[in-house]
Amino acid sequence: MLTFFGSLLLLLCGYLFYSKFVERVFVVNDKTPTPAYEKRDNLDFVPMSWWKGNLIQLLNIAGLGPIYGAVAGALYGPVAFIWIVIGCIFAGAVHDYFSGMMSIRHKGAQFPTLVGHYLGKHMKVFINVVSLVLMILVAAAFTAGPAQLIAQLTPLSFMTALLIIFSYFLLATILPINRVIGRIYPLLGGILLIMAVAIGVSLLFSGKQMPNLTFENLHPGELPIWPLLMVTISCGAISGFHCTQSPIVACTMKKETDGRKIFYGAMVIEGVIALIWAAAGMTFFNGTGGLQDALAAGGPSGVVNEISTSLLGTIGGILAILGVIILPITTGDTALRSSRMILTDILAKIFNMDSRFKVLLVAIPVALPALFLATIDYTFLWRYVGWTNQVVASVMLWAGTMYLLKNHRFHWICGVPALFMTGVVCMYIFYAPEGLGLSYQLSSIVGFTLTLIVCLWYIFQIIKYRRLKDHFTQSNVA
Repeated sequence: MLTFFGSLLLLLCGYLFYSKFVERVFVVNDKTPTPAYEKRDNLDFVPMSWWKGNLIQLLNIAGLGPIYGAVAGALYGPVAFIWIVIGCIFAGAVHDYFSGMMSIRHKGAQFPTLVGHYLGKHMKVFINVVSLVLMILVAAAFTAGPAQLIAQLTPLSFMTALLIIFSYFLLATILPINRVIGRIYPLLGGILLIMAVAIGVSLLFSGKQMPNLTFENLHPGELPIWPLLMVTISCGAISGFHCTQSPIVACTMKKETDGRKIFYGAMVIEGVIALIWAAAGMTFFNGTGGLQDALAAGGPSGVVNEISTSLLGTIGGILAILGVIILPITTGDTALRSSRMILTDILAKIFNMDSRFKVLLVAIPVALPALFLATIDYTFLWRYVGWTNQVVASVMLWAGTMYLLKNHRFHWICGVPALFMTGVVCMYIFYAPEGLGLSYQLSSIVGFTLTLIVCLWYIFQIIKYRRLKDHFTQSNVA
């Protein structure tokens, strides 16, 4: 229990202190008009209050991610707490903050545009493709589950439920952000928070003993922590999906100082939710062995339902059902909205995208593949989403690093976590079964070599921009 409460305290300290340091490094200016005012179109660019932005951002980036991922990550034992805390404070929240604030500085630009500006056009093309594929897979996966549950609980067929959900998706994608998302997301964000807090409080009075971190239980099991834990628990620590969502809220911000509360704050809240569910997974089933059996029997949905119903009774069961149905849908609709905005950025140079009909036309090409994938068994594709997600996170952190280097600021706050995540994804694809399935030792060697190459590139960039700074300083003196 001490490990759990210590982790909560560290997350709070991360927001109170480290987020302010990150904000000072970025250098905010409330006198600069935000895109919500400069480009107001009453569709995507609409000024909204910071607290709405925070809850919308929380629901956009969370959904069931910090619940299912944390429950699966709990199999690694209390070491999961360490990754959630360190990953959230120094990587995930920094990642989310920079993806949102850099979007503001570039007039509401989407993630691939930011990547192209700071990492080159070739990387932009790559990220455009990867981002769209990731959004489509996320939308499909987070739709099939709720549709199946609706079909089980109601007279509706699976296909009917699926079509209803996707009809909502299209509406949420093309309607002004303050019409649907701005009105119901704060309420649903509240449900997500209430559900997590209720589970956490119930655990404390359940009589069950939360495990503390010791050398003996640091990692029960045979699977290696590195790099599997960093991919298993993404939401709650760091997730590349978030950088595709942050620009949505960035287009609604009234002033730059709201960014710390919205982006860094939402990520810390998600970290708290992940901590609670990781603790619930370890505690409720009396250790990682019991949790493993429960996951094998009912999957993450069954585990969440059993924990909620047992600890909270009928209310818990209702919350669990609402969570499993509503929360994935709210991630799917913003995934498609983000895809539509990315495609709009791509096509804006070719077509004039000023009509609502054209907005609908852009939404359809991303909605149809997601609808198709939701109707088939594409498990083999979903296995790659975790790795792809963290590749996107690594690229965003490198874009933030280059932003700071070009502006001659303290680039290490992005560079160190970028290098760390590069090591994760470089090794994971060689070791994981969905990758090349190589031995752990060989995967470590290859992953370390690739990471070293990226590190050398990073050092070269540091030297390059230091020279440019010295040259600029000398020119001014002369």
